[in-house]
Amino acid sequence: MTISYTLKVANSRFGGFSKLLFRWKGSIYKLLYKEFIVFVALYAILSLVYRRLLTEEQKRLYTKVAQYCNRSTDLIPMSFVLGFYVTLIVNRWWAQYTSIPLPDQLMCVISSNVHGKDERGRILRRTLIRYANLSAVLILRSVSTRVLKRFPTMDHVVEAGFMTQDECKKFESLHSDFNKYWIPCVWFTNLAAQARRDGRIRDDVALRLLMDELNLYRAKCSMLFHYDWISIPLVYTQVVTIAVYSFFAFCLIGRQFLEPLEPGQEGDLDMYVPLSTLLQFFFYAGWLKVAEQIINPFGEDDDDFETNKLIDRNLQVSLLSVDDMYQNLPPAVKDKYWNESTAQPPYTTATAAETLKPSFLGSTFDMRMCEDAEQSQPAEASPSLPRIQTPLLSRFFAAASPAISIKNFGRGSRGHPHLRRPRADGSFPSPYPNRSEDPESVARIEEEETEDEESRASEPTTPGGCPGGTRPPEASETRRKDLLLIQVKAPSSDSIGADPPESWKP
Repeated sequence: MTISYTLKVANSRFGGFSKLLFRWKGSIYKLLYKEFIVFVALYAILSLVYRRLLTEEQKRLYTKVAQYCNRSTDLIPMSFVLGFYVTLIVNRWWAQYTSIPLPDQLMCVISSNVHGKDERGRILRRTLIRYANLSAVLILRSVSTRVLKRFPTMDHVVEAGFMTQDECKKFESLHSDFNKYWIPCVWFTNLAAQARRDGRIRDDVALRLLMDELNLYRAKCSMLFHYDWISIPLVYTQVVTIAVYSFFAFCLIGRQFLEPLEPGQEGDLDMYVPLSTLLQFFFYAGWLKVAEQIINPFGEDDDDFETNKLIDRNLQVSLLSVDDMYQNLPPAVKDKYWNESTAQPPYTTATAAETLKPSFLGSTFDMRMCEDAEQSQPAEASPSLPRIQTPLLSRFFAAASPAISIKNFGRGSRGHPHLRRPRADGSFPSPYPNRSEDPESVARIEEEETEDEESRASEPTTPGGCPGGTRPPEASETRRKDLLLIQVKAPSSDSIGADPPESWKP
């Protein structure tokens, strides 16, 4: 019988797991005590022989051998070998449990799609679900020792009601060298096709749904067969077993309490009982025994699957679903919360404290918004204003290299007259109103503009009115705007990547 302790660990409390240590059935003590007694007995015998029967010369030789054995234990990767092996077996163990065929989905499809309240309709539904249960019994007889002991022959299967005499004769007449658990599934498909022709299954969609559920059910039966057929490679199991046994064989010799080789040399404390070695044996050998127990969960160990109980449950529930519950519905009435917008089921006194807890709305609902009113105000973006999306570009314009010549940079840059709007006095506002402009930079800009005006005055004008015929008068104004934009003081790191100030908007 499977040992369940789920209720004992429903709540985490002081000493919760400690209480489980005193249980015997299904425990590691029951699984390991025989091997533990053998190990302790062998260790005690070697200890008595070393202490009482060996001469001084023999003790010196034994000490050297024991030291060699103790060093050899470090060469065996016990944790890696055992850990990987047990992990593989536990995953395989759970996968085998999920592969046990359960008729719950199939019986619901049969009950809803195979119609007829007469005797013929009832026979069809009960026969279909009985074929599905028969297939599960046949595959479980092949993999589970408990089920085989319950149904040792096909006559026992007939006597249990999973098969009639005629079906048994038909089953035995079909010769095959392989397992014939799939035969009832074929009977199921043929009977379902006949029900479709008779109109008991009203459309092809319902028949397709019935076939799909049967195929899923049969696939689980096939997986159980393959799990039983294809085991974990024997070489891996042998490697793990040899590693554990050889490790503790070295421990029997190397973990003895020895006398020092030299007369004046201080030896280790003689404890007589090797507590650390015994604990190590309990852990590693217990790990191996766990793998040994669950590598085939269809046996008769304490924690193996209760396949006979599953067979009883599946047959009873499936027959109840397709027969007694067919179109046996309670009346459809208004529910208790018919006139209420929000349904609130009542709580008992033991659970009333849960009503005081607020509902979880999301992790960001607990975040407080910034108290700064300016940061909370909505910002309106102008369609004509380009938004700077690249922080690296902003940093480049905000902190220009002092090695770049302002005059050369202004001549090689493009003008952006739409970025800033002139004031009434003809001057241009700073893009950062809260920061003062650098007086030295402004003076340099004015000096360069004066030099430009003098050079243009000395150059001959073309008929178009442009000095030297090279550029229009608007170019000087555009370059002034660009230079002012470059020479303002660099903004702080908080403003990098933010939206342009209001003075930049057209």
